[in-house]
Amino acid sequence: MTPIKTLVCLANSRKLSGRCVAGIVNDGSGEWVRPVSARPSREVSAHERQYKDRSEPNTLDIIMVPLLRPQPHGFQSENWLLDPNYYWAKTGRVGWNELLEMEQHPDALWINGSSTYNGSNDRVPTEEAATLSDSLKLIRVTDLTLQVHTPGEMFGDQRPVLRAWFSHAGHRYILRVTDPEYELQYLAKPEGIYEIGESFLTVSLGEPYAGYAYKLVAAIMERTKIQTGSRK
Repeated sequence: MTPIKTLVCLANSRKLSGRCVAGIVNDGSGEWVRPVSARPSREVSAHERQYKDRSEPNTLDIIMVPLLRPQPHGFQSENWLLDPNYYWAKTGRVGWNELLEMEQHPDALWINGSSTYNGSNDRVPTEEAATLSDSLKLIRVTDLTLQVHTPGEMFGDQRPVLRAWFSHAGHRYILRVTDPEYELQYLAKPEGIYEIGESFLTVSLGEPYAGYAYKLVAAIMERTKIQTGSRK
């Protein structure tokens, strides 16, 4: 029998040609689950993450996800192989108060001290990442700002990038954003800094690439949007 886990969806973020979906089990345990496909890069296709009406999960949905078995991959201990033969099902939504109950309070986002040219504390060397036991955090920040810029412009790359600037537990972070809703909204804006304010962030530690595992903001949940119902 296919096991089903009921999750609060806390990320449906961009990954290669698909998505990276993750959530916390809706039972008070604090257990993270990241449904993954059987493909080598593990991203979840549109077909695999659909509801029966062909729509797909939004952040803050409560979803029932058919799974096959745990499939941890290095420090991504939260991975479960999804069952592609069944639709997912939405059973409700959560709000700000429910997020407060799930909030995590790490002393740091894994290991700090390594930064890219345009980031701050935004990566972990592969050999250090191998010592970690998880790859997902749900944190609340009060000073979130978003930066739209074109870091590769001097090399002929005109693609804009969205980064999140925030502090947490006394540390400063500048991380890439892979939340599709925020990329769609903000990458259409002029380059600059945009004040957001109090928000929950789902931060994910991506799979190692070129000697590092990169920290990514997989979802942004603004207090004002949640409380006014404008976060889908």
